[in-house]
Amino acid sequence: MLRELVCKTEKDTAKLACEFAKTAKKGDVFALYGTLGMGKSVFARAFIQALCDVDDVPSPTFTLLQTYSSPKGDIYHFDLYRLKHPDEVFELGFEDALYNGITLIEWPENAGGWLPKNIIKISIVSHETGRLFTIETLSEEQATKPECVR
Repeated sequence: MLRELVCKTEKDTAKLACEFAKTAKKGDVFALYGTLGMGKSVFARAFIQALCDVDDVPSPTFTLLQTYSSPKGDIYHFDLYRLKHPDEVFELGFEDALYNGITLIEWPENAGGWLPKNIIKISIVSHETGRLFTIETLSEEQATKPECVR
């Protein structure tokens, strides 16, 4: 399933992330694709803040992983930009995160073939009026959430 949406501002991106956060559940994996400055961290920060009582959500660029507790379960925020080899994901507890929490992954392409098939793939590219979000999923259930993506 494929859906597209244009976010004109960072506030729009944050609203989209909050809509995804409302419907997120344990086992959901959100893979955020896009070049530097496209809004991956803005999306991840708003998603986490929608579910957790935290003001500061630093990008895990140097730590590679930040974990947060939420009423829906643990949220794992990976930034795989600095990985030198896909197998390094296992040193980060990647497998546990995929099955035991809600996972957000920036630079998922650096995980190689280790991503599960049922990810919610969110690709972000520059658009004449903001950012174009392309959401790809395997299931109809994933594709129809959140409502604003229809």
